[in-house]
Amino acid sequence: MGQQQLLLIVLGVIVVGIAVVAGINLFSASHDESIKDELVSQCMAIGANAQQFFIKPVAMGGGGNTFNTGGIGNAGYTIPASMTGTTNGTYAQTAISATSYTITATPRVVAGKTYSFATVTCVVSPTSMATTVN
Repeated sequence: MGQQQLLLIVLGVIVVGIAVVAGINLFSASHDESIKDELVSQCMAIGANAQQFFIKPVAMGGGGNTFNTGGIGNAGYTIPASMTGTTNGTYAQTAISATSYTITATPRVVAGKTYSFATVTCVVSPTSMATTVN
């Protein structure tokens, strides 16, 4: 009877160990998706801000139907300082033309954490946005 109880205890410890490892893996995958979702969401917010700049007349500080002229110092649209970074990533302009604006988001690396993606790219046009996860 003692060997059966010992065998059941060992079996129980193994099952609990496997469940804990599976839970940790599930949490990690969920965390990656959460970071990716936040980067996409922030890129879309910056893109909407860029579209507002595009539509706004130059006399009101906008681009007057262009992304690359108008605004402060006639420099075109720039990401507002409050939108260039969050706790989970950084956002930068990577390309700009009269009718297109590209934003690239990079996740912040904390304690050597690696993600299943490297960047999120959002291409903004006057009437649409397209986001890709690389």
